This record gives sequence, structure tokens and C-alpha cells, in this order.
Amino acid sequence: MRNVIEFILNGEIKRIDALDPTLTVLRYLREIERLTGSKEGCAEGDCGACTAVVADIQSGGLRYRAVNTCIQLVGMLDGKALITIEHLKTDHHLHPVQQAMVDHHASQCGFCTPGFVMSLFAGYQEELKPERNVIDTLLAGNLCRCTGYTAIINAAEKALGPRVGKNCFAARERQLIEQLRQIKHGEDVHVESDGRRYIAPNSIDKLARLLRRYPKATLVAGATDVGLFVTKQHRRLDTLIDLGKVKELARISHNKNGLRLGAAVTYESAQPELAALYPGLNELIRRLGSVQVRNLGTIGGNIATASPIGDMPPALIAAGATLRLRQGSETREIPLEDFFISYGRQDRRPSEFVESVYIPKPKAHGILKVYKVSKRFDQDISSLCGAFHLTFDNAAGPRKISSARICFGGMAGTPLRARDCEQFLVGKRWSEDIAAEAACILKNEYEPISDWRASADYRIAAAGNLLRRFLLETTTGKDLQLAGHQEVVHAY
Repeated sequence: MRNVIEFILNGEIKRIDALDPTLTVLRYLREIERLTGSKEGCAEGDCGACTAVVADIQSGGLRYRAVNTCIQLVGMLDGKALITIEHLKTDHHLHPVQQAMVDHHASQCGFCTPGFVMSLFAGYQEELKPERNVIDTLLAGNLCRCTGYTAIINAAEKALGPRVGKNCFAARERQLIEQLRQIKHGEDVHVESDGRRYIAPNSIDKLARLLRRYPKATLVAGATDVGLFVTKQHRRLDTLIDLGKVKELARISHNKNGLRLGAAVTYESAQPELAALYPGLNELIRRLGSVQVRNLGTIGGNIATASPIGDMPPALIAAGATLRLRQGSETREIPLEDFFISYGRQDRRPSEFVESVYIPKPKAHGILKVYKVSKRFDQDISSLCGAFHLTFDNAAGPRKISSARICFGGMAGTPLRARDCEQFLVGKRWSEDIAAEAACILKNEYEPISDWRASADYRIAAAGNLLRRFLLETTTGKDLQLAGHQEVVHAY
């Protein structure tokens, strides 16, 4: 076990042996290292002004990931390298993405510019293509209040296009790989300061024992929620257990019947796996947060926080997912929908944690579609998220429904199945009249709240309309295109 945090900052190895477990990377950069290029705009991972890049070794080379330093905790850097805007310039030469920003006059007030540059730097180093949809996704987590997006997009197209000139950063990559290999990545970490502790176990058995010892500890995986405990709620977290070194929780496995994702699998890693099962989930995940959020946020974390407006639980519940929970050496499995009891309450016992989620393969003659309704297309919380999964019994004639799973997020204090509606649909022939009757049943099945995102009446009306849209798309075989409207996206 190590009693020191080790990471590389802009080519220099850092070792920290006394650590406030809730110290954010942004505060560390600005207040301790005096690297002020990274800015605080929102302190909640939305604006991207604080974006820096984390690099680690993958398959012998470096993997670059843009992250929001305002909500990432310093301990999470252990065994990795952090690159900030100050480190891109080499031998008096700008990095190609910096030069592209200069050439296209892509900076106005300059506050957001370092974040945009670092997102583009990660895309450049990962050799992303200069396609508009790729650029839009890459930069969705960076906001410009001066509305300089056209110039920034032009700069992105130039930077990600054919490589012209020399990338002087390439020489630093070789040094960075050697430095990362010097750090003992696999060891446990336990750092204490002023009676508070940051612990990073390296196995699931050790994690289970730690939770027995510290049952009130805060678990952190990507910190996309826990970071806000610190920056917005100003909580004092005395014991923080980081799941980043628990290999079992980052495991992705397949069997003939489905896919199992460890609780600490990130959205970035889970996206291709889930899309392979249900292709349209790719688009749903693309709208979940931003690249920075998906690089850190985890499937298990989204489930464990039990938010009633989390986007993935409705989709996974409709797919028939089950949850594996662990307490000590004992595990149990429950349907995912049973984990959510009421607002703020889950079926999770003291010292018990989410180990994995299992998603079954699609059934024959089944269709799963998920619709997200929000005020903005990118980086917005759902006003309503509806997931519909019907299977059809072709032997019984055209479009006879053999099973139905319908789940909504944002309609109640938890993600909630529409069981009365499901029961009504089974055995019916899928038609406009049946969909209309099912939509009426939905009105009596939920009692949604009214808040600033949507009124209760809007949510009920939208739920019925999403069901009707599902009917139209499944009977015509065509996805509806709502010209001029981006507030709804579908996945299937």
C-alpha cells in the first residue's frame, strides 16, 4: 500500500502525501501550482472552461481524455498524467490546435478558449476525423458566451484535418510513456490528512472490507455527481473511497445471453458495447452529458445515485436489466426496477454496493426505442425520458404483442414502469386504436410533479405522444424527423 498520490503534471512527477480528499483538480492547479489557464466557469462540469486532458497507457500507447477539472478530485489522478493548456507550446511553437485557433480568429474574450483548445487537443491526439458531427460531439461540453462557434468550428476542421507541419508534442509523448511506467499503478493508495482519508483499493474484496470498516464512506468513480457534493453542496466528506483501481468493477464481459458491465465502467467504454446490443442507444448516450462527462461518468454511478431523471435506468429497465449488489462476500441480484424504492431511497443495505449490471440480448421480434425530451439537444437534463420495448408473436398473426416493458424517467420520484399499460398491451394487435387506449391508461398511471423543466400536464401529454410516435415508427419502419425541433431524440 502506498501512502502517497503519484501522477505526472505537464511532464513533472508529483507526489502528494497529505491530501484533502475533496480537493478538486482545478483548485489544485490554480491555488497550489499557480497554473491559471484552466478557468472556473460553472463548477459543475457543464461549461468546459476548466477542461484539461488526462493521459494513461493503453495498448502500449497513450490514451487522451478531456475531463472537467472543476469536479475531478486530485486523488483520481494517481497513476495518470495531466496535461494543461500551459504544456502544449513547445520550443516556441504552438500546438497545431492552438495555431488553428489563432489562424481562424477563434477567440474573443478568451475565457473559454483554454477549454476549447484542450478538448481539440484530445481529439487531435486521438486522431478524430474533421467531420461536423464528430466536431459537434467533441465540443458539446465547451460553451462560448461570446458566440464564437463558427470560428471555433472552422479552427476544429483545420486542426483535425490533414496534418500539416510538425507536431512538436510527439517528442513529449515518448517521455510521458516512460514516466507513467515508473509509477506503481496497481498498488492500493491510502492518504490521510487532518483525520480525513482518501483510499483507493485495488480489488473488489478489499473494497468490500473497507465498506465494513467505513460504512458511511463516500464512494467515488467518475465524480460527476460527487464533485458537485463538494463544489455546490459544500459537504465535508471525511472518508472517500475511489473505485478507479478496482479492476473487477471496470470489467466488461459477454455471454450467449447478454452483456455484463461492472459498476465503474464509464459511458465512454460502455457506449460501443450497449450500441452493439441496441444500436440506437449510441445516440442516447451521446446526449448524456458531454465528452468530458462520459469520459469519467459510470453506468453504475448513474444507477447508484438513483436520480429520477437519470437517462440510462429507463432504457436499461425496458431492456430487462438486472443489478448485482455485494455486501462483504455475499452477492444478490435483483431486477433493476426494484432497486429504486422512492425518491432518495434505494434497496441497498449498509456496506452494500453496486457491483455490476446485466443487460440481456434483444429478444426475437422485439423493438426497443428510447426517447429523451429536453429543452436543449446537448448537455441537458431530461424533462421526460420514455423507454418502450415490445416483442411480437409473429406466429399469432401480424403485430400481436407478446410482451411489453415501458419505463419513464422524470414522471415520478424514481424511474417507474407503466405496468397497467404493459398489461393492457399484451395480447393486443399493435394499432393506432390500441396505442390511443394505452396512452389514456398512462394518464392514470403516473402523478408527475411540475417543476421548471416541465409541468405535470406537459409530462403526461408528452408520454402519450411518445407512445404514439413509437407506434408510427414501429409500424412504418421509419424514424420520424421533426423538422426544426431538436428537443426529442430517439434510440432503438
